[in-house]
Amino acid sequence: MKEKILFIVNPISGHHDKSKFPSIVDELIDKDKYDYTITLTEYGGHAAELTKRAIENQYDIIVAVGGDGTINEVATNMIGAKQTFAIVPYGSGNGLARHLHLPLKPKKVITEVINKGVKAKIDTATMNGVPFVSIAGVGFDAIIADFFAKDPNRGFKTYFKLVTEKYFKFKPEKYHLILNDNEEIDCEPLFISFANSNQFGFNAAVSPHASLNDGLLDVCIFKKPNVIQVPYVAERLLTQHIDKTHFVDIHKASKIQVIRDKEEIANIDGEAVMMPEKLEIIINPLSLNILLPPAKQ
Repeated sequence: MKEKILFIVNPISGHHDKSKFPSIVDELIDKDKYDYTITLTEYGGHAAELTKRAIENQYDIIVAVGGDGTINEVATNMIGAKQTFAIVPYGSGNGLARHLHLPLKPKKVITEVINKGVKAKIDTATMNGVPFVSIAGVGFDAIIADFFAKDPNRGFKTYFKLVTEKYFKFKPEKYHLILNDNEEIDCEPLFISFANSNQFGFNAAVSPHASLNDGLLDVCIFKKPNVIQVPYVAERLLTQHIDKTHFVDIHKASKIQVIRDKEEIANIDGEAVMMPEKLEIIINPLSLNILLPPAKQ
């Protein structure tokens, strides 16, 4: 019996032309295996609505076609559902897709993942009840996420420009962390990431060995390097060796409490969200069904 598959396409994410995507699907998808439907998002939040409707309509596989924002909208609304999530990456950073070693070319995703992929389960997490799949954080990366979301230009150049502009004026704040109700840490970092997957996007690996199915989050506490050290730290991030430096301390936990002086923006899968001074981050083990390349199950 054929499976029903829905492609939810954000036509503007990442500023990539997706006009040819329907013809790519029609040409390459295994029509003996799938009955497919393609639908376009029309406004912010529409991908979430379409996902909920697809679950109600008993689709078997729901595919996010777009950038990290679209992927997050679809994925977080599938947590705990029996349906399987899949990704066709069309964004600028493509953090989750890169962690999962997905092809970044749509044709290859259809032929290698949609047609031949295997179903697996991955962890998700929440910050004060707000779900995320990849990375949440506080501090400098949350500030950059806020400015990046508001910038009309996307891509690594924009991200790098914002980091350069904001870095030297940023003053670290104090945080008190409680890991698994028993380990306490006081710190004044550049930022703290709660990493389920290994990177922000653009291959910048905040926690190179983070796992999506170990039932734990990597709590990455980043010290602020001085001006001379910044190029070295950037190179270590982009070559996935930041964990081998003294600029980051990485702890693993399934539950994290964060206490800070005031409410402030948090980064939740690239989206800037205002959060209170007290945060609780909790892992939700193996809560999302996902379609992966055959070798990545």
